[in-house]
Amino acid sequence: MVKLAVFVLADIESHGELGRLVNALVAVKEAKEAGDPVALVFDGAGTRWPGALADPAHPAHLLYKAVRDQSTGVCRFCADAFGVAEQIRREGLPLLDQYDQHPSLRSYLADGYHVITF
Repeated sequence: MVKLAVFVLADIESHGELGRLVNALVAVKEAKEAGDPVALVFDGAGTRWPGALADPAHPAHLLYKAVRDQSTGVCRFCADAFGVAEQIRREGLPLLDQYDQHPSLRSYLADGYHVITF
C-alpha cells in the first residue's frame, strides 16, 4: 500500500499545463483503483482547475469526475488570491487552511504520504 498526496499547482493557461493536470488525475485514479489512500489537493494557480473541470465540455471532465471523490480540497489563500473561492464553494470542495490559510504539506509527510506535485 502506498499513501499518495497529489498537489496540482499547474495553471489553466496552456496545453502543457493541461498535460500536467491530466498526469495528476491519472496518478490519483491509479492509486484509487489500487485501493491506496490518496489525496488530491489543488493549490496555487491550480485552484482554478475545479471550476474549469466542472464543465462537462472540458476534455478532462470525465477523468476529474472519476477522481473528484479523492479531492481533499483547495488552498483557501490561493483560491482567494486567484478569485475562485466562491466557485470552489459552489463546487462543494473544502477550502483548506491548516497552516496560514494553506493546506499543510507537512501533515501529509508526517502521516507517511508520498507527495507529488504537478
